[in-house]
Amino acid sequence: MIFQTASKNPRPIRLKESTRKWAFESLHGIYGDNAMENQCITLDHIENFESMSDIEKYDIAIRQIAEKAPLRLCPEERICGAATLGDAIYHNVPVRYKGENLFRSVSHLTIRYDKVLKQGLDVYANDIAVRLEDKTLSSSQINFLHSLENVIESIRIWHGRYLEATRTVRPDLHKLLLQVPFSPARNFHEALQSLWFIFSFVRLCGNWPGIGRIDWLLGDFLKKDLKDGLLSEDEARELLASFFIKGCEWIQSNPPVGSGDSQHYQNIVLAGLDSNGNEITNEVTYLVLDIVEELSISDFPITVRLNKNSPHMLKEKMAHVMRHGGGIVAIYNEDLILKSLDRLGYPEEEARSFANDGCWEVQIPGKTNFSYIPFDALQILNKVLGITEEEIPVYSSVEEIYAAFCDSLKKTIGDVYWVGIEDKYVYKNGAWQAEGTVLPSSVISLFEDGCIEHARSYFDLGPEYTVCSPHIGGVPDVANSLYAIENLVFKEKKISLVELIHILKDNWSDKELLRLYVKNSYVYYGNDSDEADAWHARILNDFADMVDNYHKQDDCPVKFIPGVSTFGRQVDWLPNRSATAFGYKKGEILSGNDSPVPGTDICGATAIIKSHCKADLVKQSCGVALDIKVFPESLSGDNGITALIALMDGFLVLGGFFMQLDAVDTQTLLEAQKNPQKFKTLSVRVSGWNARFVTLDREWQNMIIERSTQNIY
Repeated sequence: MIFQTASKNPRPIRLKESTRKWAFESLHGIYGDNAMENQCITLDHIENFESMSDIEKYDIAIRQIAEKAPLRLCPEERICGAATLGDAIYHNVPVRYKGENLFRSVSHLTIRYDKVLKQGLDVYANDIAVRLEDKTLSSSQINFLHSLENVIESIRIWHGRYLEATRTVRPDLHKLLLQVPFSPARNFHEALQSLWFIFSFVRLCGNWPGIGRIDWLLGDFLKKDLKDGLLSEDEARELLASFFIKGCEWIQSNPPVGSGDSQHYQNIVLAGLDSNGNEITNEVTYLVLDIVEELSISDFPITVRLNKNSPHMLKEKMAHVMRHGGGIVAIYNEDLILKSLDRLGYPEEEARSFANDGCWEVQIPGKTNFSYIPFDALQILNKVLGITEEEIPVYSSVEEIYAAFCDSLKKTIGDVYWVGIEDKYVYKNGAWQAEGTVLPSSVISLFEDGCIEHARSYFDLGPEYTVCSPHIGGVPDVANSLYAIENLVFKEKKISLVELIHILKDNWSDKELLRLYVKNSYVYYGNDSDEADAWHARILNDFADMVDNYHKQDDCPVKFIPGVSTFGRQVDWLPNRSATAFGYKKGEILSGNDSPVPGTDICGATAIIKSHCKADLVKQSCGVALDIKVFPESLSGDNGITALIALMDGFLVLGGFFMQLDAVDTQTLLEAQKNPQKFKTLSVRVSGWNARFVTLDREWQNMIIERSTQNIY
C-alpha cells in the first residue's frame, strides 16, 4: 500500500497494518461507490404529501432517512455511524418525491459540537421543552421548535438502529452507544463517538458541516485518559484514525470530473488560544497531524492557528506534514485575525473561538449563518476602460481610471448588499426577519446557538450572528493592469490609452513585441515591488472601507464584511474576461484568490508573502487567502523543514491572514493528466478545499499546473 507523497522522505508508519489497509480501500472509493448504489429515500408512498407545508415535508424526510438509510459497520472501525445515501454527496437532502430532489442542504458553516460532548443531546430536548412554554410564540415558531424535536427523535431512531445492529456483532461499539450521544461523554473514546455520530447524521441528511477545533473538543478527554492510564497514545491514534478514515466515505472510485471530489467543507482547525487566552495545542493536535502525515487523507483540510507564541514543535510537525504535499495543512495568523474580529465588535472570549465555514472564511462556530457573494474586479475594470463596451471613455491619468473603477466597485458592492441583505431580510412586526419562503434547515438549526432561543431557523436570523460577505476576486489582475497602464501609457508614453484599448479588444493581435515588452519589462505584484504592490494594497484597502461604510447605512443585524477570494472561479470567469494590459491574452488563467498571476512571480515565496502583506489585511474580516506552490525538493531534509518554518514565521510577522502551501511537482501533475489510473489518490489544494487531482476537469487541472512553483531557500 503506497500513500502518495511529493517528498523523497517516506511517510512514517505508526498505525496497524489492518488500519492502513482500511484507509487505502476507503481512499480508493469502496464506500462512496456503495453510497451511489443507495442514492436516496423515496417519499412517493406518503399520503397527502403534496398538500403539506415545506417544514412538514422536511420533517417527514428526516424521519424517513433515520428509519430507512442503510447502516454500515466496517470491520476495522472503532466508532460507528455512516452517511450512506449518495444524493447527500451532491448537496441535497437525500430524499426524492416522484423522482425529484425536494430540498437543497446546508454548507459553509461549522456547527456546535461541544455541548453534545459535554452535556449530551438530551439537554437540547430539555431546552426546546422550556422554550415551548412561552405563550407569546407564534404558530410558525411553535412549528419550528417541534421540527427541532423531530430531529432529535430522528437521531434517536437512527441511534436505536445502530444499537440493535451492534448488539451482538460489535459489543464494543454497542457499549459506546449506550452512553452517547444522548448523555455526556465520559472518556476520549465516547467523546470521539459522540462527535462522529452527530457529524455523521447531519451529513447523512445532506448537509456539509465543518468540524472546527477538534483538539479543543477532544483534548481534555484524551489528556485525562492518558493520565489515568486508560489509553496509550498509540491506542488513541488508532481510535482517531477511524474518524479520518470514515471521513473518506464519500470518495468514489470513478467520480464525475469538475472542480474536485472533496468539496464537502468538513474542515478541521487546530491549535490557537482558548477563550481564556491559553494555548490549546495538545496531544490530539499532534495525533491529527500524525494521521494525515501517514495516510495522506485530505478530506478533512486542516488549518492551524499560529500566533507569535505558538510552540516550535508544532510548526516543526506541520512542516513535516506539508512537505509530503496535498495541501492538507494551511495556516491562520491568529494574532491578526483576532484583531480583525475585534474590529467587527465580537467579544474577545468569543472571538478566540473562531474557526471557519468549512472552507477558510472566518466565523464563530455554532453561532453563525454565513453566506458570501463573489464578483470579478477585473471585469469591472475592463468595463470602465471600455474594453468590453462599444464606446471607449477618455481618461487623462491613471488616477482618473482608478476613480472610475472605484465608482463602479461601490455600485457592485451596493448590488451585493441588495442581493445578500436587502432582498432577503425585512423589518416587520417589530423585528428583523427573513423575507419570503425560508428553506427548512432544522437539522442544522438544532446545533446553532440562538435558534432555540429565538425560535427561528438557521435561514431566518435564528443564529447569534448572520454574516454576508462580498468577495472580491481578481485584485492582483487589476493591480497589474493599472500598474502596466500607468507605466506604458502615462509615464513612458509608448502608446495612447485609446490605442491600448483597441489592442486589448483585438486580443494583442499583431502586437506581439509590445505584448512581450509589457509582460516582461515590468515587475508585477508578487515580487516585493513597492510600485506594483501599492496598487494591490490600495485596491484591497479601499474595497474594505467601501464595504464598512456601506453597512453603516442601516440598522439591519446582518454583518456585512469584506473578503477576498476566487475559489477557482478564475476558470469560470475566463469567457467574460478580455486580454489584459499586463500582456496576457483572453483565455489565459489569471490570479487565484490573492495570489500572483501565474508567470509573473519570479522572485520566490518570500517575495510573494511580502507583496501580499503590504495591504492592511486586518480589514479583510472574512478572510483573504494566499496560495503558494513550492518545489518538493526545497523541503527535503532538515534544511527544508527549517526553511518552511521560517516561511511560516515570516507570514505571521508581516501580517498575513491565511496561507495555503502545497508541495507539488509540476511534472507529476502532467504525468497524472496522462495516466490518471496511476494517480487516483494524488491530492492537491484547489482553493479552500483539497481534491484528488484526477477528479478535476482539464481546465481546473491546468489551473493547478499553471500556478508558479516557488523555491523557498
